[in-house]
Amino acid sequence: MNFIFISPHFPHTYWQFSDRLRRSGVNVLGIGDAPYDGLEAALKGALTEYYKVDSLEDYDQVYRAVAFFAFKYGKIDWLESNNEYWLEQDARLRTDFHITTGIQFDEIGGWKHKSAMKPVYQAANIPTARCHKVTTLEAARAFLDEAGGYPVIVKPDVGVGAANTWRLDDDAGLEAFFRDKPDVPYVMEEFVEGDICSYDAITDSRCDPLFESMTVWPPSIADIVNKDLDLSYYTCAAVPEPLQDLGRRALRAFNVKSRFVHLEFFRMTKARKGLGNVGDFVALEVNMRPAGGYTPDMMNFAHSTDCYQIWADMVTTDSRRLPDSGDHHWCVYASRKDSHRYRHTHEEILARYGQRIVMCERMPELMWATMGCQMYTAHAYSEAEVQEFIDFVHERA
Repeated sequence: MNFIFISPHFPHTYWQFSDRLRRSGVNVLGIGDAPYDGLEAALKGALTEYYKVDSLEDYDQVYRAVAFFAFKYGKIDWLESNNEYWLEQDARLRTDFHITTGIQFDEIGGWKHKSAMKPVYQAANIPTARCHKVTTLEAARAFLDEAGGYPVIVKPDVGVGAANTWRLDDDAGLEAFFRDKPDVPYVMEEFVEGDICSYDAITDSRCDPLFESMTVWPPSIADIVNKDLDLSYYTCAAVPEPLQDLGRRALRAFNVKSRFVHLEFFRMTKARKGLGNVGDFVALEVNMRPAGGYTPDMMNFAHSTDCYQIWADMVTTDSRRLPDSGDHHWCVYASRKDSHRYRHTHEEILARYGQRIVMCERMPELMWATMGCQMYTAHAYSEAEVQEFIDFVHERA
């Protein structure tokens, strides 16, 4: 089997996808814009060959790289990046090279456009916030009347993370948004008060989950960015049945075949007419790639498993070979920013939590705004322990 991995070096723990494929007998071919000498040794060892392009943004360069591999190694069976930014290009390359093991270019819009997700949720009877494609100020005011007024959320129809996302609380904010908004398509959604809980899964070719996990995120990643706040989140010991049911229905509704995916839901902390009561789950959006940052590693720590191997088994056998360990707990992430002063030193954190800490490192500068500059990730055996760890890391001087 020939597998082309686009940008296999970012984030740096993604070398494990290539490694597990190689261990499973797959010929792994990498295309990226990083110098070969700068790749981690483990990634180099997993790749049969690496093709460097000047820019992954240049489709012609990437196309030629795929063509070179196809000429040298024969039919390409899979092509994937597992990265939100490259999903559309991945689909275009699959279509152009007749690679049928992933979504094609004419289908990708339903996975990328937030506005296109809403009808799919509604057809599957999955609760979701009302949404409006931003056009004119007058149309926005009409949507506000329909949705019950302020606040509302505005965000790019196609976008990664929380970039250029704002909460609007009054007419002044609405008018300022229309005056200053970037020149890209936007959507406006009714505001839902709740925790963001992701249903993360690896699916087989029949849209059935081979692996499932739940992670609880802060209420607003946008606030983390816009207000320079500290980030914390955690992977849970189990997926509650209501979320599991909605997640599996969403997998079928979006025809999610043979992928590692990250589906976001609100767990409501305030009832909202037409959506649900406190504790109910409401669909937010689908992300057809693994959860960001080091969350796949957190899933491994929480479930005592290897989701990279489960994914590789899905690619090679369309099944799960790794049994459930039966050992499930919590894994919590808390990070700090260099712009803040904290009560407890780095050394005090390490001394207090010792072997509970499973990851501790500086984050890449590209991720500082969202993921923080210095991160700490630890085991926890209850939600109370999760909160205690977060409070200790984040307590300000």
